[in-house]
Amino acid sequence: MIHRRHALRAAALSLFALTLVPGNARAAEAGKLRIGFQKSSTLIALLKEDSALEKALAPLNVTVTWHEFTSGLPIMEALNAGQIDVSADVADTVPIFAQAAQARIAYIAQEAASPAAQAILVAADSPIRSVADLKGRKVAVTKGAGSHYLLLAALAAETLPFRAINPAYLTPSDGRAALASGGVEAWVAWDPFLSAAEQQTGARILRDGTGLSPYKRYYLAGAEYATQRADVLALLFGKLNETGAWVKANPDAAAARLGALWKLDPAIVRQANARRSYQVEPVTRAALAEQQTIADAFRAEGLLPRAVDAAALPIWAPPSL
Repeated sequence: MIHRRHALRAAALSLFALTLVPGNARAAEAGKLRIGFQKSSTLIALLKEDSALEKALAPLNVTVTWHEFTSGLPIMEALNAGQIDVSADVADTVPIFAQAAQARIAYIAQEAASPAAQAILVAADSPIRSVADLKGRKVAVTKGAGSHYLLLAALAAETLPFRAINPAYLTPSDGRAALASGGVEAWVAWDPFLSAAEQQTGARILRDGTGLSPYKRYYLAGAEYATQRADVLALLFGKLNETGAWVKANPDAAAARLGALWKLDPAIVRQANARRSYQVEPVTRAALAEQQTIADAFRAEGLLPRAVDAAALPIWAPPSL
């Protein structure tokens, strides 16, 4: 068991291989907004597709460049290294892991909770019927993702420690492939990967995040960029808020646009979007209490190398909408 504990700590330390560049040494490039995003960055994907953000920023003589990553932690690495200025929405866990690595970042917005937008999946014919059945099983999960905390919380609800399962740290695409091939017995995923697996492979939800994990998604900026370019962030916040409202008010049109971008059946996208709030709002100190709960859970399992004070990260406050 001691060896198992050391292995978990080693895995945790590997999560924090963020490039620590003092003070975001690569300063923001004048006249540019560099945005890091991932496939699940719905609102950013729509803004990128119709150039709405570029048009809004033109009066400020600011151009936008887009940089795609596989998941949240690589985005944080790029943000801390000064390679991008702003991170599109990442799961609530991601800033915590970045903070533990002493990244210099700031919260700039959040999407309200979407607990059903992530879940533990098993194959349609799996004998696994409850989270308790995962004991001793191999489970695919993405390091530091919101799904990582969901797995932790689901196990804790069954009084099982994280070490009760055998984690396989995989990207979303590799996790899906491993579940389909039998390489793992469960996979923890988030939308749109979750809905795609359900509809395309018949994968079955064992447990979603309802009652376990709020699954808020946060937008972040380099700490210095948040101080220097409040004008840019104000425009970005407004466009995110506007786009989120449009998605919820126009589910069919949103599914059609995103389906084309993601190469997914619009029916899959519509299901995924129905599970997401897309309610963009300012980050409050109260929200960081939830972040502290998540941080403490990872720390208790030996999955954070140091304690984190979630409230210590700066928050950029947008102007009134």
